[in-house]
Amino acid sequence: MATDTNDIDLRRGLHGMWAAVAPGWAEHADYVDARSADITERLLELAAVATGMRVLELACGPGSVGIAASRRVGSDGEVVLSDVAPEMTEIAAARAARRGLANVTARVLDLEEIAEPDAGYDAVVCREGLMFAADHARAAREIARVLRPGGRAAIAVWAERERNPWLTVLLDSVGEQLGAAVPPPGVPGPFSLSDAGGLERLLSEAGFSDVAVSDVPVTMRVEDFDAWWTRTCALAGPVSRILDALPEEGVEAIRARAAEAVEGYRDGDGIELPGVTLVAAGVRR
Repeated sequence: MATDTNDIDLRRGLHGMWAAVAPGWAEHADYVDARSADITERLLELAAVATGMRVLELACGPGSVGIAASRRVGSDGEVVLSDVAPEMTEIAAARAARRGLANVTARVLDLEEIAEPDAGYDAVVCREGLMFAADHARAAREIARVLRPGGRAAIAVWAERERNPWLTVLLDSVGEQLGAAVPPPGVPGPFSLSDAGGLERLLSEAGFSDVAVSDVPVTMRVEDFDAWWTRTCALAGPVSRILDALPEEGVEAIRARAAEAVEGYRDGDGIELPGVTLVAAGVRR
């Protein structure tokens, strides 16, 4: 399949973005695990991960889902943690090694061009990664290709932006400061697959049957504004790079806008910002 120069440049930019923010994901990996624990369990259940299976996690980041899957597949199974950024796979591999997981390996793989044989896996899981692919349809077809017939995929993406103020407060605050949308038009962002019907069609057209999409609430509970700011900025790929490039007064203006908005979600002694993820699952035809 031919790939034009603009698409190649877009993909390189996206890959570089995740490489640049990998240190933040390493620092906050345990927090990511805890906050997304319900999503992780839902993905493993929908993918029917069980003893002896071979499982691939795509866009693994710190490897949360794959590490959890390793307990289900047991010593007779295998889990491959993969990400397009080598810096991310190093984090995931180190976390698996610290846990003594002999059934886990890590590889650098692009979910739009998965360098794995056809039908090589019993299950594929991907938590909050598919929406950042430059070509969603191509990525979905690749997921289907590496699954055996009858194998299952389970994929999580963020729901509509209005249901995810934990992140949109930051994106909107940055956008107001820059006078432009964040991310810019044409760049796949966190809400690019937020339509449940569109997500279902994407997987069905890629070669999956029995596709179902459901909501999972992902509330972000923090002790104060500084905790929200630190974690969200560290994990939000494009925002982290934008903030690094701004002068101090620009960053402080963004902080002031965000602090005012976040205060509206104060709940007792802490702050509770809503979030919703769409979880989709299907069977490889």
